[in-house]
Amino acid sequence: EPARDQAASALAGRRAEIRAATVTAFFDVLTAQERLRLAQDSVGLAQTATRAAANRVAAGKVSPLEETKARVAEAGIRVELMQAEGTLRSARQQLAALWGNPAPRFTQVDGAVDRLPAMASEQDVAGRMAAAPVVRQARLEVERRKALSDLERARRIPDVTVSLGAKRVPASEGETGSSRRNQVVLGLSVPLPIFDTNRGNVAEALSREEKARDDLVAAELQLGTEVAQASERLRSAHATAETLQRDALPGAESAYKAATKGFELGKFSFLEALDAQRTLFQVRAQYLLALADAHRAAGDLDRLLGNEGSEGGDISPATTTAPVAR
Repeated sequence: EPARDQAASALAGRRAEIRAATVTAFFDVLTAQERLRLAQDSVGLAQTATRAAANRVAAGKVSPLEETKARVAEAGIRVELMQAEGTLRSARQQLAALWGNPAPRFTQVDGAVDRLPAMASEQDVAGRMAAAPVVRQARLEVERRKALSDLERARRIPDVTVSLGAKRVPASEGETGSSRRNQVVLGLSVPLPIFDTNRGNVAEALSREEKARDDLVAAELQLGTEVAQASERLRSAHATAETLQRDALPGAESAYKAATKGFELGKFSFLEALDAQRTLFQVRAQYLLALADAHRAAGDLDRLLGNEGSEGGDISPATTTAPVAR
């Protein structure tokens, strides 16, 4: 029974690990897709700026240095685009590897990139820690070792053997008839444990049971530390993402739109438009990083606590233009 429960607990823990890894890999792909989109927008703006600078140089309105600066900036942004493409390819491969496909055939995943995972209360986390896979495994191991210790103790008591039979004996004096008669025989055998008291096996079993109890305490302490760290990372990433979304992103987007329009109308220089664009890119990148950290921390909590159905971990199916090969 304990061995069966241990196998079931190990299976539940493995499922939680796979689910957490899948959720994390999914949102890594989702955020990588968004970063690629931002890089593509940046390259588009840089190309427009380079063409505008070249036209102004040709018209003799600005120094050729302006065109050189524009081309250098465009080259740097193209490097960032290539890095974003590489990050997306790596994220897609890691996600597809979870279902055994090293060469993903899907083109993109579909989901709400701005969706933050839900924050669990301290009471909820504390309640789930008692049923966490690693703690349940350690507790079942204590029960198994205790059962083995009880068995070794029981072997110290000799087994009493009772036998029942019959034998024929000569007839007693004065009896008539047959010269022999049947007699019931009852036997009782009690071994004397003079040389084998099973003390060695009992001591070993008790030692293993004590070690299992120590392992249980260590597992609870380690789980508490890792859960506290993951919870703090989730709170920090959650707060960072909310702050950026509420305070930084709206202003950066407004400045970018105004600078882009002003540049197209000739009211702003290329450097002013580029600076506004770079600011938006950096803020958006920080926001995506905070989102990814939040989902990764939520996935770690699911893995540690063995939760297979958290609200914040729901993901949408991958959108594909070709069947996903296994």
